[in-house]
Amino acid sequence: MTDAASGARRMDFRGRSHAGYAAFVAHRASGLALALFLPFHFWALGTALAGSASLDAFLAWTTSPLVKVTETLLVLALATHLGLGLRLLLVEFAGWRAGAQNSVVAAAFGAALAIALLFALNLAGGMAP
Repeated sequence: MTDAASGARRMDFRGRSHAGYAAFVAHRASGLALALFLPFHFWALGTALAGSASLDAFLAWTTSPLVKVTETLLVLALATHLGLGLRLLLVEFAGWRAGAQNSVVAAAFGAALAIALLFALNLAGGMAP
């Protein structure tokens, strides 16, 4: 294959216009978001080991609306990663047809959004006095 042909192949966006590619990108992005969250999670666990005053200060900080929004986005990333991971298992181990992928990708995104909204509503109910 010539250099020009391989360059043209890299710039061909036809393969990126289907639901499988969107699922790949969302699964990769949600996995990266979860991986970036881990150091913060370990930091939060470390505050519990530092003593009750440190943990109480951390828990007071978590009542901030920005933290609540971030928690909701984290739940959305987790639900997206789970749903699209299940889709990937179907593709790999069940010999799944490509025709049904659009519906399953849409269902995974819809379920992830519903879970995140339910979590956000639960948080909003917990914020009321």
